[in-house]
Amino acid sequence: MSLYLVKTPNFIKSLFKDLVWSFTISEKKLYLTFDDGPTPEITPFILQQLKQFNAKATFFCVGENVEKYPEIFQQIISEGHSVGNHTNNHLNGWKTNTIDYLNNIEIAQIEIQKHLVSETKLFRPPYGKIKLSQIKKLQKKGFEIVMWNVLSGDFDSSISKEKVYQNIIKNTENGSIIVLHDHQKAIKNVKFALPLLIKYYQSLGFTFKPIG
Repeated sequence: MSLYLVKTPNFIKSLFKDLVWSFTISEKKLYLTFDDGPTPEITPFILQQLKQFNAKATFFCVGENVEKYPEIFQQIISEGHSVGNHTNNHLNGWKTNTIDYLNNIEIAQIEIQKHLVSETKLFRPPYGKIKLSQIKKLQKKGFEIVMWNVLSGDFDSSISKEKVYQNIIKNTENGSIIVLHDHQKAIKNVKFALPLLIKYYQSLGFTFKPIG
């Protein structure tokens, strides 16, 4: 498994100040985000858990998955969660020229907007990998690029489900944006960690809010 940082260092945030890494607030609010869906294998479970605990989240969706599973995408929206663009085919921005990257995002945006009454301008780059040229072009188009400050590692098959939970618990603070995945690779870890972390933080007086 490739190396990754669970907690985003401040120096990275300082290099890309125009991106959203977390929210600076005194209130006990957290922002759960789910990347790569929707998928029938795990998104319905996530929605059920969020509904059970009256928690809201933000789903950064892959356009081709929205097209494949429109009923699940519609459920995300109808249950009060926010949604954002995660490209149409989960592209790595570092490996994609800017024109192709922007075109792929636009394809996803058209698919996503088919199901929305109002416009969403949230975007998260797959793998967190995006070029400065791509950032500038997207911001000119009005997109808000949402990153994170806590990466759960739920996609990592080399760590335990308990470790995924601890990654979140040890690094989350007021206003944190937490990354999980509604993707097949994360099923075991999400099913274990999600209910536990919601219960834990709600017991401490936190609420879970959508972005946007």
